[in-house]
Amino acid sequence: MPASRRLRPGLPFPEDAVRITFARSGGPGGQNVNKVETKAVARIAIADIPGLSDFDRERIRERLASRLTTAGEIVVHAESERTRERNVQAALDRLCEMLATALHRPRRRRATRPTRGSRERRLKAKKQRGDVKRNRRPPSGE
Repeated sequence: MPASRRLRPGLPFPEDAVRITFARSGGPGGQNVNKVETKAVARIAIADIPGLSDFDRERIRERLASRLTTAGEIVVHAESERTRERNVQAALDRLCEMLATALHRPRRRRATRPTRGSRERRLKAKKQRGDVKRNRRPPSGE
């Protein structure tokens, strides 16, 4: 399994906390689909993820609320691949990406003021646009 999976710098993805079960995949595929359990179902309980603060756990609960079970687990299904191993990798990749996205905190925007030059350029452009529109009008007064 790839060692490069990380939820964020310094926080590795806890693959040992993930429970994986298998089921038969649906869709076309003939005898292979009917006989072999290649669909991978990966589950991880938020409480079982080591290294998270209470704030991080709450953030995951909020951001992934629609994906949570009543037991507080995140469930991912993978059945697009033909082999069990590749479906396991796909499920783990998606689970890791979901958690990393939920944990990502966007940078706070620092409020800035427009420069004097940008304000002047904006007003000049507005004036030019007004002149163009005024010149389209028919002459008035007669």
